[in-house]
Amino acid sequence: MSDRDVYVDKMKAKLDEWNAEIDRLSAKAEGAQADAKLEYDRQIEVIKKQRDEARQHLNKLQAASDSAWEDLRKGAEAAWENMTNALKEAASRFK
Repeated sequence: MSDRDVYVDKMKAKLDEWNAEIDRLSAKAEGAQADAKLEYDRQIEVIKKQRDEARQHLNKLQAASDSAWEDLRKGAEAAWENMTNALKEAASRFK
């Protein structure tokens, strides 16, 4: 398995983790009072946007030529970091 395949598989697994975390936060938001629910919903939308951007980068990585994938990986890593930070921020607010 190439480095690229390993990297893509790792990122797919991370997306699955993020989707599970979004589901958990959404369930928590459903049980919140109206004011808090609005804030939770806003945060969840931010997270979903970051997740979708990360997924787009992953799709580009998968479709990239061998010579281009290394450059695309840098952009993907920035998107992954943004997603991780958004989840951490939301999780701290939801506690």
